[in-house]
Amino acid sequence: MSAQIIDGKAIAKAIREKTKAAAARLRRAPALAVVMVGENPASAVYVRNKVRACNEVGITSIEHRLPQDCTDERLLEVIKALNEDATVDGILVQLPLPEHMHAGLILETIDPNKDVDGFHIYNTGKLVTTGGGFKPCTPAGIIELLKAIDYPIEGKHAVILGRSNIVGKPLAMLMLQENATVTMTHSHTPNLKHYTLDADILVAAIGRAKYVKADMVKPGAVVIDVGTNRDENGKLCGDVDTQAVQEVAGWITPVPGGVGPMTIAMLMHNTLISAQKRQNIF
Repeated sequence: MSAQIIDGKAIAKAIREKTKAAAARLRRAPALAVVMVGENPASAVYVRNKVRACNEVGITSIEHRLPQDCTDERLLEVIKALNEDATVDGILVQLPLPEHMHAGLILETIDPNKDVDGFHIYNTGKLVTTGGGFKPCTPAGIIELLKAIDYPIEGKHAVILGRSNIVGKPLAMLMLQENATVTMTHSHTPNLKHYTLDADILVAAIGRAKYVKADMVKPGAVVIDVGTNRDENGKLCGDVDTQAVQEVAGWITPVPGGVGPMTIAMLMHNTLISAQKRQNIF
């Protein structure tokens, strides 16, 4: 029996349609400013996709492109101007930044109330303590995927491969809020298979092509693949050996078409929420 494919494109489309309807009811369109430094090809693709999504849902897109040799000071000037601009609801600095720049300093300069990526330490703190603030888009999208397939998260064992600040750590907090039991694993975890075989929900976010094999997955588990890699033939693939694992799992996300579209849909959702708060519409 083959796993059911979780259609991230369809689920993301439904979220975007709700966002579009809500945005149309505001006094002015929500506005998202995207700042990109350098010419990273992958980043350029992500920015293009975000701009396209903005246009689709009625969010004004503002682009700032800065050269590869941009200084921290110049980027901070741009961010501070966007912080003070009352017509801007969300600010996103496309990562990764060039190596000479200080990403932590940059991200913490963004107004937390416009931090629609959910990376500011203020929003991270709220996520850990009260569950409030902006939630990082990929983890929030994963929760929405599980809800869309009516999978009961409460009481389930969620095992997360990867402890990044962008996916692993915030996802653990969101899973705890849904009353899952969470195990965090990473590159230094001994006997990793011991944990993955016990997972009702297995999330792979480690950046290793086809790392998760069929013998690491509990029969019937939900497998969420966050990876974006290239295989030996240069073809896009995830952290999961999808062809093999789908013979064991109950549900699985494809790459592409799984988590990726959800990340952008949740970014649109966060920008809408920011605009609603700034216009006192809830």
